[in-house]
Amino acid sequence: MSEAESPRPIEITRANQHDIKVIWNNGAETIFPARMLRLACPCAECIDEMSGRKRLREEAVPKDVHPLSISPVGRYAIQIQWSDGHQTGIYTWERLYQLTRMA
Repeated sequence: MSEAESPRPIEITRANQHDIKVIWNNGAETIFPARMLRLACPCAECIDEMSGRKRLREEAVPKDVHPLSISPVGRYAIQIQWSDGHQTGIYTWERLYQLTRMA
């Protein structure tokens, strides 16, 4: 799939108190459980940059973790400030779309 054909969000909102809803330009709609997205954080603190191994321990993330804010990063991603204090992960549109399989 080329860059021009890659699905992109046309709307990102809260689905409820904790979860995130994305409506894609291909008509699909995804509700991401907040904790699942937090556990999938791609930042260097959560994923070892050299090996690609997950550093984030699942038990370290509260069951009720939720987004405090969602901010755009250019025209290619979002950054989420989480209730557990974490905020360094950047979720690209490509990464978010890959995660739709887990949602």
